[in-house]
Amino acid sequence: MGELILTTFDWVPEPPRGFVRDIRVRWALEEAGLPYRVETVEFGDHKAAPTAHQPFGQVPWLTDGDLSVFESGAILLHLGERSPPLLPADEPARGEAIEWLFAALNSVEAASLPWSLCIFTGDTESAAYRMFDDFLKVHRLKHLEPVLAAREWLAGTFSVADIMMADVLRLVDRFGGLADFPACRAYVTRATTRPAFRKAHADQLAHFAAGDEARR
Repeated sequence: MGELILTTFDWVPEPPRGFVRDIRVRWALEEAGLPYRVETVEFGDHKAAPTAHQPFGQVPWLTDGDLSVFESGAILLHLGERSPPLLPADEPARGEAIEWLFAALNSVEAASLPWSLCIFTGDTESAAYRMFDDFLKVHRLKHLEPVLAAREWLAGTFSVADIMMADVLRLVDRFGGLADFPACRAYVTRATTRPAFRKAHADQLAHFAAGDEARR
């Protein structure tokens, strides 16, 4: 076990604040009660980020002693291995947490990200948007809704799966996409009222606000 260092951007514009993916790692670290510190890479220079840490020039990545882990899903799994509250030790809960973590990334976020980008860029009249809207709501959220109506958390107790799924759904909710899915909205509310999320969210906003001051 080494020192935990979370690396993110030094600054981002206003629109993505509160949603930059380092919040997933901050949240997990706060839930686990693991001490960590934050380092930064310059936002304007992020495409030149060291490929030894992140080959795509993205954030976040986590350094754990001599080990460097990129991709938020991989980081959450790594932290889950270090913290039993984040990843159940016993089956079938452990397997459920892992499969739902991947489902959040590969099934739900794969549908929600292009949908949200269409909304963000104002492209809501195109055939592409209608296709993404149908894919997200009919083929993903419609199936997720009864699951979340029947359980408080995806793997019995709160886990890395819930950090990932709730964060993915937060962005959908930001653009009104959960209006017809009350169980999904209630799930997001349950997750984001947890003290660890509140602290992670506040810390991210404060971090980027400090970047504003540095740029003046």
